[in-house]
Formats: sequence, structure tokens, C-alpha cells
Amino acid sequence: MEEPSKLKRALLDASAGAISGGISRTVTSPLDVIKIRFQVQLEPTSSWALLRKEFSAPSKYTGMVQASRDIFREEGMKGFWRGNVPALLMVMPYTAIQFTVLHKLKTFASGSSKSENHIHLSPYLSYVSGALAGCAATVGSYPFDLLRTILASQGEPKVYPTMRSAFVDIVRARGFPGLYAGLSPTLVEIIPYAGLQFGTYDTFKRWAMAWNHYRNSNTSMPASGDGVSSLQLFFCGLAAGTCAKLVCHPLDVVKKRFQIEGLQRHPRYGARVEHRAYRNMIDAMQRILRLEGWAGLYKGIVPSTIKAAPAGAVTFVAYELTSDWLESVFK
Repeated sequence: MEEPSKLKRALLDASAGAISGGISRTVTSPLDVIKIRFQVQLEPTSSWALLRKEFSAPSKYTGMVQASRDIFREEGMKGFWRGNVPALLMVMPYTAIQFTVLHKLKTFASGSSKSENHIHLSPYLSYVSGALAGCAATVGSYPFDLLRTILASQGEPKVYPTMRSAFVDIVRARGFPGLYAGLSPTLVEIIPYAGLQFGTYDTFKRWAMAWNHYRNSNTSMPASGDGVSSLQLFFCGLAAGTCAKLVCHPLDVVKKRFQIEGLQRHPRYGARVEHRAYRNMIDAMQRILRLEGWAGLYKGIVPSTIKAAPAGAVTFVAYELTSDWLESVFK
């Protein structure tokens, strides 16, 4: 019967996606916390920028090493996993929805539900499928992304001791639409980001398969197949995550600014983003450019790129391995 097999395939994709997303998020949480602290800081995030201009207030964080040292000293080791619970609640349904929708779209485009046939899709269809899957996953998990950003950015002393207190205060101050603050720049970001991530991943995977085929056809050793090894999958995910992040980082900065509008923080963390500081996404980009320069749109790019590469690699490898394992268990 066709319908049970479709349901089984969807459950396998969702489970593998959720597990891979949870593993990736937990492993890279410290880099994510540092990235968010940089992105929401209105003052410069590098000593070089401080030397070039006069600023009335000192910067809290001026580099990855200094930020890591300060977070560890003031908040302990747990500070690097601040906001990880809502992050897991966000990323697990996000990746579950993303991989499920992605597989459905590729099945529709290729006419086959077998994953091995999806690799032969055109790059254009790979990019479009990734972008649409990213949009669906973003809308489905966005409130947890908002809560993760707020909890990860607040520092010490905490304004919101728990995820529940943050949720209640946001709803009281902004209403339920407040849980989707910054959704517009997020969707604008996720379309090229997810498209690039999945499209380049498929492209690099095809190149790896072609290389394996070429190597096997030019060796006297018995061919071991043209399949892609776990190490090759890791490097494909590494390259895909890096490319996507470098292109889309400014939109991520804008999104974070919308998410923390009006958040109360201790003065030692510098100026805060006032409530309704930006009229819309274009206004936010213009204000950041005018007040903080081009560097403002790339705040946190170093930890973000360092995080995106292993996060993408771990996510793709964990998904492929988990999916294969689940398929073997539930044959």
C-alpha cells in the first residue's frame, strides 16, 4: 500500500532531521552564544574599529577570545549553553519540518521517493526545494528562535530566569504577534540561506560521487562503489554551511536586532535596542549602516562562520547516518 509507505518515509525524515538538528545545535551552542552577543551589541566588536572612531561608551565584547573569557568568568560554563533549551525546541522541529518537506519536494520533482534518485535533480531544483523547505520550517518553529535569541543575549544579571517568564513578558508587552518579531527579515534570509545550503550541498555531493567514480575507473583496485563516505559528507556540509552563512549574515544581524527590541539588559552590556527602533527591515539596514558602518552588518561573522561550517557538516552527516540507521531498523 502506497499511503503507509509515505507516512513511514515522512516519520523517518522527521525523526532523522530532529535528531541531527539537536546534535548539531548542542555541539555548536558556545559559538552561537558568542555570535548573538556580537550581533546585538550596538558598539563595535573589534579593537580595530574602536581605534578608527571615537565612541562615548566602551564595547563589552571586542573579540572571540575576550568574549569567551568574559562569558566564562561572569556566567560560568553554563553561560555558553544559555538559551540552548529553547534552541533545541526550535531546531528539532525546524530540522524535522525542513527535511520532511525537502524530501517531499524532491520526491515530487524527481518522481521517485528514493533518496538515491534525488541526487540527480538539477541544481536549480535543489536550490528551490531547499529554499521552500527552509521557509516552511522557519514559520513552524520561529517563536522558539525568538526565545533562544533573547535568553542567549541577556547576560547577567538575568532579566528572564526561565523560558516561561520570557514568553509571558513578550506576550504581555507585544501580544502574540511579538512572538514573530523579526519574521520578515528571517524569511528573506532563509530563502537564499536554505537554498544555498541545500543546493551547494547537493552540488558538492555530486562532485564527490563523480570524483569517486573517476578514481575507481582509473585504479587497478576493485571498485568499492561511487558512494560518498562520511568524511566526504562532512566536508560537503562544511562547504555548504560556510557558503550560505557568508552570503546571508547581514540579514541574520537585522533579524537579531528586531528580536531583542526593548529587551532590558545590564548597562555593562552597552546600549540596548529600543522598542520600535526600526520601522522595517530596510530602515534597520540603513540605520545600522549609518551608525555602525558596513562592519555593523557583519558583527559576529567570525564565530558565525566558524559555527556554520561544523553545524552544517554535523547536521548533514548526522541526518544521513540517522536516516540510514532508521531505515534499516524499520524495514
